[in-house]
Amino acid sequence: MVNMDESRPVYVIGGGPAGLAAAAELRRRGLHPVILERGEQVGTSWRAGYDRLHLHTVRGLSGLPGFAIPRQAGRWPSRDAVIGYLERYRARHELEVRGRTEVERIAAARGGDGIRWVLHTTAGERLPARSVVVATGHAHTPYVPDWPGLESYTGQLRHAREYRNPVPFAGLDVLVAGAGNSGSEIAADLGAGGARRVWIAVRTPPQIVRRDVAGWPAHATGILVSRLPAALVDPVARVQRRLTLPDLAPYGIAAPDDGLLARVRRTGEVPLQDVGFVAAVRSGQVTPVAAVTGFAAGQVLLADGSAVGAQAVIAATGYRRGLDKMAGHLGVLDETGLPQVHGGRPAAPGLFFLGYTVSLRGMLRDIAAEARRLAPAVARDYQPGPR
Repeated sequence: MVNMDESRPVYVIGGGPAGLAAAAELRRRGLHPVILERGEQVGTSWRAGYDRLHLHTVRGLSGLPGFAIPRQAGRWPSRDAVIGYLERYRARHELEVRGRTEVERIAAARGGDGIRWVLHTTAGERLPARSVVVATGHAHTPYVPDWPGLESYTGQLRHAREYRNPVPFAGLDVLVAGAGNSGSEIAADLGAGGARRVWIAVRTPPQIVRRDVAGWPAHATGILVSRLPAALVDPVARVQRRLTLPDLAPYGIAAPDDGLLARVRRTGEVPLQDVGFVAAVRSGQVTPVAAVTGFAAGQVLLADGSAVGAQAVIAATGYRRGLDKMAGHLGVLDETGLPQVHGGRPAAPGLFFLGYTVSLRGMLRDIAAEARRLAPAVARDYQPGPR
């Protein structure tokens, strides 16, 4: 426990799971962090999720520190159940959240009084702090490639962040660009929900796993093998794929050339958990096609030289972390925009990044572990007088 000096608050940027977990652990050590959240309420990214979104990790292995996800949320909590959990988590730990407060830039402070940083908000505020925890997450800024000819496209284009359900696409020909977890679920949702035809553009054959096999969840396996060598895990994963999944090559999705764990560590891309996508492909509700290379009027051009006449395109093309403007000038990011140091240790004196780890252990589980490591580091550094 520390003797908190209210004149030098600790700020946590981001009111999602990472920010809430960090703030709760800081509170447990006697600090009084203030969470700055760009949305009106906690869990902005989860609130923007599509209707059928569920947590891909098991409830019992996914809670944040100090308060487990309630049993009534089910084994695979829905979007609304996760939002409700985050709201209850905030209330349980009595966390202070300032909504509609977006931090635009973190600047080094000039002068003494133990202040290291000044947070510049989009509203023009200047908030001084000794310690700052950045927890804005991976899914911060929707990314749409600058495809050639996009300005000529006469159909509707939306990022996956804007997709809610298939109702607006009933009777339309729709192409989903991107075969990750979001893209595959949206494509299956559209196929079952009334779209006339659904294509999914596949750039790299996805690593696919069953969400569970005979009641054993893929998440539990991921936790067990996440720290093992990829050379040991990947051959076993290939055998498991052959035993538990049909060959999708005849439908346009070849088996990946690389290993499952090797890809996670190299690119930060987690496996696609099958919650209906494989069946949708095999039934013809969803048709895999080559990657999108451009647009021409009402046509979507593909890497194999063909084109499809999609009336709507859902770009499930991922997100950018959005940290460049906020912290790129501080020399703490790598060439991809990822914090060079994150997960508990300071990236600079009094500056921490939390929630940027990608592993097979699951996002919430990693966040919980990192928050427990981060809070003591902040508390040790946070002394009541200037140094």
